[in-house]
Amino acid sequence: MPGFVLQVAPIPPDLAPADLSLPAVRVGFTVSRKVGNAVARNRVRRRLREIAGMIIPDEARLDLDYVLVGRQAALARDFAAMRQELQEALKRLKALAAATP
Repeated sequence: MPGFVLQVAPIPPDLAPADLSLPAVRVGFTVSRKVGNAVARNRVRRRLREIAGMIIPDEARLDLDYVLVGRQAALARDFAAMRQELQEALKRLKALAAATP
C-alpha cells in the first residue's frame, strides 16, 4: 500500500495462548529514518496505531501477529484511504477473521 507495508506471521506455538478467543492481538509498528525526522516518524506511527486500533481487533484473525511498516506517503495520505487500504491489505493476505453469522 502507498502509506504502509503490512506483514503477517503466525503466532509462534510457544507464545500462543491456549484459548484463541481471548482478545489479545499483537501488532507492531516501525518507521525507518528514511521517512523523516523524529516528528514525522512519530506522526506516521500515531496514524498507523490509530487505523490498526480501529480495524485489526474487529476484523483480523487472532492467530496471527501483525507488523505495520510506515512509509513516507503516510504523512500526506488521507486517513480514510489508509483505513480502506488496511482492510484491503488484510484481505489480500487472507488475514481477515471469518465472518460470524
